[in-house]
Amino acid sequence: GRLEAVTQQMGYHPQYLDSFLKTQHYLMHMDGPLPFDCRHYIAIMAAARHQCRYLVNLHVLQFLRAGGDPQWLRGLEFIPPKLRNLNEINKILAHRPWLITKEHIEKLLKISEWSWSLAELVHAVVLLAHCHALASFVFGCGCEQDEGLGGRGSLKPLSLGNHCFCEATASNSYSQELLRINRKRSLDSCMELDSLRERMQRIHVETEGRDEMRLQQDREEGEGQGAEVGVQGGTEHCSDLSAGLSPLADTDGEVTGATNLACYMQDPDFGYQDFSRRDEDHSQVFRVQDYSWEDHGFSLVNRLYSDIGHLLDEKFRMVDGLQSSAIAKRQGCEPSVFKRGIWNYIHCMFGIRYDDYDYAEVNQLLERMLKVYIKTVTCYPEKTNSEMFDRFWKQFKHSEKVHVNLLILEARMQAELLYALQAITQYMI
Repeated sequence: GRLEAVTQQMGYHPQYLDSFLKTQHYLMHMDGPLPFDCRHYIAIMAAARHQCRYLVNLHVLQFLRAGGDPQWLRGLEFIPPKLRNLNEINKILAHRPWLITKEHIEKLLKISEWSWSLAELVHAVVLLAHCHALASFVFGCGCEQDEGLGGRGSLKPLSLGNHCFCEATASNSYSQELLRINRKRSLDSCMELDSLRERMQRIHVETEGRDEMRLQQDREEGEGQGAEVGVQGGTEHCSDLSAGLSPLADTDGEVTGATNLACYMQDPDFGYQDFSRRDEDHSQVFRVQDYSWEDHGFSLVNRLYSDIGHLLDEKFRMVDGLQSSAIAKRQGCEPSVFKRGIWNYIHCMFGIRYDDYDYAEVNQLLERMLKVYIKTVTCYPEKTNSEMFDRFWKQFKHSEKVHVNLLILEARMQAELLYALQAITQYMI
């Protein structure tokens, strides 16, 4: 239930790792508008859009530890309508955030008994954007292919001798406290594992019993059509939890997620499409001069979800401040120029434009293979593979590869937030 493979990779940049862990901890475990079980379920919904088992498995386990209803793990049909109504904005944010409008926001805020408050919705939007972007990093750095500490085989884990990885990267008192909490959780998780297995097995048996009883009643009543419906209900709706999205213990005693992520999605064929700027419709383009994170998004999100704006802003600034002189030197430019080229290229793919930037620089700075890699990790990370990583990045050191993946994570997250927060602002106006 911990982000070990992710923190292994981020550990090449300890200052960023510290900022990331603070934000992750605040979003999931500190006081906020949303209940803890709902936070993890929203994370499951977000990760499922990109078929990211690593994150789904993590949050399935944490959802149960937070007291979540195991029946929800059977799929979207078994969750409260309020949560299910979030599916549309989750889908759009993950793949085509430029389609979000104030009408989507209004629909969520004005659905009688299932309505969201503004604070709850902002918390949910930040969670969705965080998990979508983190899925890009997970695939980009190979954590999805191998959920062990080292990530993908071709990505060598950070070697720190006999020191605990987190101890070596902790840079302040907050990190030390977080380490203490994580160690305690690690011990707790071992003690909880048997109890978790028993709970899931009991639910499994009870569900099978109910299905068998219903089928028996159907047969006794001679309702052939009714029996057929009962069988369909038992299979399509994952009544057998071992075939659905429930966590089950594998041979190593680890709790793993399930096999069918489709249970957490509606409209699975909805995906990224190239954003094309039509000359006759300039209103499609999102101009940062009109709505920016610094001047608009930060204050709105911080007002509705206390302190999260400061944490996000620190993370954005931290990734911008990471040293990348070696990369830039090989590309024949200043580090800031190279990083801005990557950042603006990612935003451009989501229709976000900077009036003061010459986009011809992107083609000069970024080789074609690197652009293909960045676009894949950003827009459809589930299609990333180890061959793509190795082939396109031979000239980069491992820490530099991680750095570029961090830029992808943060640029993508900010892009989603800009569209969502602008829609919320338009609704409020």
